[in-house]
Amino acid sequence: MLKEIKYLVFIIVIFLFLFMSAKYYFSDENKKNSYRSLKSINEKILIYSNNLPELENDTDNIVEYIQQNQNKKKKKYNFWKLIENNG
Repeated sequence: MLKEIKYLVFIIVIFLFLFMSAKYYFSDENKKNSYRSLKSINEKILIYSNNLPELENDTDNIVEYIQQNQNKKKKKYNFWKLIENNG
């Protein structure tokens, strides 16, 4: 008998938790607070982005291009032929 009562109490607590969580989540107060929070985050992002310093471009002529000799004949490998040769 005590075991059934214990399970009943557990089920009631779980359903109360789910009901109260859903009630709070879908309440108008929570929607207002979340909207205000998102709005304040967007305002903070705009303020910080306006205060960011601009850095100078110091990457001019960094890459050096090297011409490789085109006369070298490279052996072309075919994946399936390599497997057949090893088998």
